[in-house]
Amino acid sequence: MCGIAGMFDTRDRRDIPRDIVGRMNDVQFHRGPDGGDIHFEPGVALAHRRLAIIDVGGGHQPLFNEDGSVVVVFNGEIYNFQELVPELEAAGHRFATHSDTEVIVHAWEQWGEACVQRFRGMFAFVLWDRNRQTLFVARDRLGVKPFFYALLPDGMFVFGSELKALMQHPQMPRTIEPQCVEEYFALGYVPEPRTIYRGVMKLDAGHTLTLRRGEPFPASREYWDVRFTLDAKISAADAEAELTARLRESVRLRMISEVPLGAFLSGGVDSSAVVATMAGLSSNPVITCSMGFDDPSFNETEFAAMVAQRYATDHFVETVASDDFSLVDALAALYDEPYADSSAIPTYRVCQLARTRVTVALSGDGGDESFGGYRRYRMHLMEERMRDALPLGVRRPLFGLLGSVYPKADWAPRPLRAKTTFQAMARDSVEAYFNTVSILRGAQRSQLYSGSFRRELAGYNALEVFRRHAARAGTDDALALIQYLDTKTYLIGDINTKVDRASMAHSLEVREPLMDHELVDWLASLPSSLKVQGNEGKWLLKKALEPQLPHDVLYRPKMGFAVPLARWFRGPLKDRVRAALTGPVLSDSGLFDPDVLKRLCDEHQSGLHDHSAPMWTVMMFEAFLRQQGADARPRAPLAASAA
Repeated sequence: MCGIAGMFDTRDRRDIPRDIVGRMNDVQFHRGPDGGDIHFEPGVALAHRRLAIIDVGGGHQPLFNEDGSVVVVFNGEIYNFQELVPELEAAGHRFATHSDTEVIVHAWEQWGEACVQRFRGMFAFVLWDRNRQTLFVARDRLGVKPFFYALLPDGMFVFGSELKALMQHPQMPRTIEPQCVEEYFALGYVPEPRTIYRGVMKLDAGHTLTLRRGEPFPASREYWDVRFTLDAKISAADAEAELTARLRESVRLRMISEVPLGAFLSGGVDSSAVVATMAGLSSNPVITCSMGFDDPSFNETEFAAMVAQRYATDHFVETVASDDFSLVDALAALYDEPYADSSAIPTYRVCQLARTRVTVALSGDGGDESFGGYRRYRMHLMEERMRDALPLGVRRPLFGLLGSVYPKADWAPRPLRAKTTFQAMARDSVEAYFNTVSILRGAQRSQLYSGSFRRELAGYNALEVFRRHAARAGTDDALALIQYLDTKTYLIGDINTKVDRASMAHSLEVREPLMDHELVDWLASLPSSLKVQGNEGKWLLKKALEPQLPHDVLYRPKMGFAVPLARWFRGPLKDRVRAALTGPVLSDSGLFDPDVLKRLCDEHQSGLHDHSAPMWTVMMFEAFLRQQGADARPRAPLAASAA
């Protein structure tokens, strides 16, 4: 796990400013405190910060092939590198190290752009081939590792593992992209491939980019996408057995390390599955880390303790006060662009705890998307059955009217909160699911924005992000479609972003067995009935784990990794959130209606409504503007843009 950065002159062989690249590398020191170096040659600079995991003594980067004509900087892990080495050696390649990084340069020489098809892992890398005058960029299939880039007006291609690296370049644009503001207030993050800054991009997951000097800037090329075929002919019993074997292989690959290794253990199904599998593969006790809260309604440590006791893990628990909001400002600096998942706070804390014991930690991230674990999936399937009973032409006017007149009743028992259900019934499947996951619904966002900003958006709606992905999903199965949407948006833009920044802030590598692409592909071939049955999500995973985990861990209600925002904003953060929402930073941006911001505070703090989620979203946007110095004023499009 590392940080990479650099520059490439797409037009000529101009000298790269060494001071700028040095700052780009230094600002990512936290991603790789074990070493750092930069390779310069005319028109090219490749910088690297190293967190040593594999071949601690010899795997330094930038790393070269035998004659020095190919050089790579790499962030991540190639888990199957030991399998590729003999094949490449048989083809005549000579290895000077025992690192997975060296596999990349020889695989490029052997297979060219198709080398990424052979890699099983999490990665973002940039490779320069002097003989071919080619810069090759790749990102892993599920976007575990980040990659940011921009093409500046002078033809300089600038890249880094984090936005803060790119922002060291004085010509980097800081103008906010209005459509990305709309996407952020819907989803709580800026989805791929854009960033909050106009002209600064993220390389899409499962994509490569091949640049050749003097040629037009290319479009990225997709080399992988998950396909929900649902066509596997397999019994439930055989599927359980195969899942157990595949999970064991995925975990085994991710336990290769020359430094201390452990796991996060939340007490949920996914992390417990990973720990149970690790215990079966290790002759030593697994080191496990859990984060507890002093508020029982947010605390899962008793379930983590059940698993830790069963497998005699070396278990560490840290209890965080439920008023642990000291990280609010730190998060804005950590994520570089607006990011509103409040579970970033406990994630930061559990990474901080883990780093005191290990350098590598395995997590259970990705299980909900592939196994069908979110509660919202079951609600969506119920609504889909209702939508199937009536055509959209009947549903839209009927339930649209009911949804508009039925009162919003956050305080009422769940069966009486029918407004959201009526609104969902008036929509098609994609729009309904988008509405379900949105932090601020369409009407709320429109009210939040100033009149001038609404005009600047020119009718753009963040729903288009989901429409674009749905058009490529290749399935009309109700569950598979929303699993695909989450895999392309929430998993990459929210979860992977959260874990990467929180872990790298503490120089901790986090590995993700449930996001192994071969496992994900296999699960996508299984019928949806093996994932959700009735009111039970993750059905197959739970059945497979029954011999290994306590019933109370497998079948208890899902809790989630949350913090008590509603209470914070009526108590210890009452004045702070009001100052942010009604202060000069948001007012001067010209993006928001100040009366609506004040009303959010008044209604929440009086107890009339729970506006904690939208208030947190606005608060984190204010912190971003205040810390990053972004320019929210409308401007003409950039003359040259990587978009």
